[in-house]
Amino acid sequence: MLRRVPRTPVRHMATRDIYETSFDEDVQTESNANQCPECSGRVTTNSVETICEDCGLVIDEQRIDRGPEWRTHDQDQRKRTGAPLTAARHDRGLSTEIGRRKDANGNELSGQKRQRLSRMRREQNRGRFQSKAERNLAHGLGEVRRIASALELTDSVRDQACQLFRSAQNEDLLRGRSIEAIAAASVHGACRCNGHTRLLDDVVDAARVEQSRVANAYKTLNTELGLPTQPVRPSEYIPRLASELDVPTYIRQRARRLAEQSESSGAASGVKPSGFAAACLYKAGREEGRWLTQAEVAEVASVTATTIRSHRDTLNELAV
Repeated sequence: MLRRVPRTPVRHMATRDIYETSFDEDVQTESNANQCPECSGRVTTNSVETICEDCGLVIDEQRIDRGPEWRTHDQDQRKRTGAPLTAARHDRGLSTEIGRRKDANGNELSGQKRQRLSRMRREQNRGRFQSKAERNLAHGLGEVRRIASALELTDSVRDQACQLFRSAQNEDLLRGRSIEAIAAASVHGACRCNGHTRLLDDVVDAARVEQSRVANAYKTLNTELGLPTQPVRPSEYIPRLASELDVPTYIRQRARRLAEQSESSGAASGVKPSGFAAACLYKAGREEGRWLTQAEVAEVASVTATTIRSHRDTLNELAV
C-alpha cells in the first residue's frame, strides 16, 4: 500500500548509516522506467526506503540492511558482530584474544583445557608480529594508550595520537629516538591540535622519558609532519589554573580580561602562555583582595617566581 509523507524533511541519515554504506549504496537515482507512479517525478533510493523527491511519496521501504547486526538476541546480551576497527591497536583490533579460565558461555575450564589454551596463547604471541617494525608499533601504541588514559583524554584524541605515531613510523622518524619519547610527543601533539591546554609537564609526568627528549621528539613531529597546531593563548589557561588555585569566579573573570587585553596589545606574544596566565591570576587576586603568593601560581603553571614577577611588571606597564 502506498502512503504519502511530507516533502520536507526527508529522513536524515544516521551517523552509523554513513559509515556502513558507500556512496553508491547510500543514495541512488532510479532509471526513467522506475518513475514515481503518481507524479512521474525523480525517485531516489537510500539504505532504508525509496522516495520521490518531487512529491515525497514513499514507494518502497524496509530494504535489506547490509550493515553489521548490533542488536541482541538472547539474555546474555550477545552481538552478532565483533568490535569496530580502532587505530589504537597495531592490527586495527582484528587480532584474536584467547581466554584463560572460562569459555564463551562463562563455564569454568578444566585443567587440561587451560594448559592447552596456555600453549595456544604462547604460540599466538610468538606469531603475532610479522616484523620488528610491527612489534615497535604495538609497543608505541600501547604507550600512547597508557598516557592518554593517565591524562583522561577522550577516545578521539587518543585515536589521533595513535594515528600520529603511525605517521611518525611511516616517515622513519623513530630512527635514533626512543619509542616512549615519540609516543609522548604524539599525545602532546594531538592535544595541541585539538586545542587542549595540556602542559608538556603533564605529558612528561605520565610518560617514562625525560622532558628534553619529549620536547625534541615533538619538535621533530611538528617540523616533519606539519602538524596543524595553533598558537596557545594565555586566556585558554585561565580556567584550568584558576581551578587548581581554587580562586573565586570574579577573580577568574578579571584574570581572563587581563589576558585578553594583553593578547590584543601583543604583550603576550613570544612568552610561555601558562606563565603569563598565572601572572594574570596573581595580579587579579591582588586587585580583588585575594593574596595569592608568587610561589603558588608559579607552581601550578610550572614556571619560576621570577617569571611571574616579570609578567606582572608587563601588566602594570600596560595599565589594563
